[in-house]
Amino acid sequence: MPDSTSPASSTAVRVAIIGGGPAGLMAAETLARHGILADVYDSMPSVGRKFLLAGRGGLNLTHSEPSERFNQRFGSRSSAVATWLHRLDAQALREWAHGLGVETFVGTSGRVFPLEMKAAPLLRAWLSRLRAAGVRFHMRHHWNGWTEGETPAPQRLHFTTPHGSLTVHADAAILALGGASWARLGSDGSWVAGLQEHHIDVAPLRPANCGFEADWSAHLRERYAGMPLKSIAMALDRDGEPGTWRRGEFMLTESGIEGSLVYALSAGLRDAIDAQGSTFAWVDLLPDLSADKVVAQVSHSRGARSMASHLQSRLGLKGVKTALLRECTAAQDWHDMALLARRIKALPLRLLRTRPIDEAISSAGGVRLEATDDTLMLRHAPGIFCAGEMLDWEAPTGGYLLTASMASGAVAADGVHARLVPGNSID
Repeated sequence: MPDSTSPASSTAVRVAIIGGGPAGLMAAETLARHGILADVYDSMPSVGRKFLLAGRGGLNLTHSEPSERFNQRFGSRSSAVATWLHRLDAQALREWAHGLGVETFVGTSGRVFPLEMKAAPLLRAWLSRLRAAGVRFHMRHHWNGWTEGETPAPQRLHFTTPHGSLTVHADAAILALGGASWARLGSDGSWVAGLQEHHIDVAPLRPANCGFEADWSAHLRERYAGMPLKSIAMALDRDGEPGTWRRGEFMLTESGIEGSLVYALSAGLRDAIDAQGSTFAWVDLLPDLSADKVVAQVSHSRGARSMASHLQSRLGLKGVKTALLRECTAAQDWHDMALLARRIKALPLRLLRTRPIDEAISSAGGVRLEATDDTLMLRHAPGIFCAGEMLDWEAPTGGYLLTASMASGAVAADGVHARLVPGNSID
């Protein structure tokens, strides 16, 4: 996409959207429907880069579960995010995709995907519609903050561009700058200091949907890193005991664990580590067998067989599961059949820290929702709105993050419309 900005040192626009991810693009589309011109600025050579990466293995657009359950997927921010989803929910998002000529289907897990599974056709159709609606794109524009105008609006927005410095005078601005995961795609969290200079309350950015580090032995790292553990269950620690079990699978890595089941529990694991310095993830290696069944089979006479052979013969426990069991139990525990059986059903896996935020699927933290009003306008910066992952909320994998990010973009754009065109109802 060519850069559309001339070398001029200043220009004027009606609304500036800073950040060309899903939240920013949905804000631009919503403004266009309101008849308001929008200019989108992004530091990268093209928009939607993280969106495209997310769709590389099949774009998980949203989830098909009932809205009551969907709306509760956002932890302590569920009530606030539910108001965004009232504006643009999962069904509305599917209909929006259909309007772009992209059919969707529901997978076996309830997740919703484009029929072609890819993100690129959807993004191409979206950008074509946005350009046709008059949205203008300005690439390789790195945002450097803002200074207030002589009146509450316009704002003076400052950029570094390939042509030098640029100041944009805007009647309103929507910041959709993303979080701090996958910095190479444009979301590096560099905006935090600039907002804090304006006394905007920003919660520290932390990894979400991330892997965790454990102190593995050299043997486990060398022999089993990269191997998946399937048909298992995992639980958070609750005062030294397992909490609610969740089934799934995860993978051992050289540094610890990652995978869908880990991501599903990552917020609780991360918060426990932050509070205590480390935590345990409890693993049930055989969730399809009752504790009594496991005790009976482990206690069965094994004759001259090794314990590893005995566990494989009686329980089908072998390979990476046996290796993890040995890794996380003391040698003497293998001589206590009742204790070994308990460990098979509830194995404490000590986790020391999250993997770096840049490796995370998404991030938590950001502009606290309390720093914005119901339209997502900053209370201390009238005329400037925020949307997407840069706000202080988080979501599990499964299409929830993308849906709510786009919904927040629509909410912010409605807020801009109400501010610039008073007396008009919000669609």
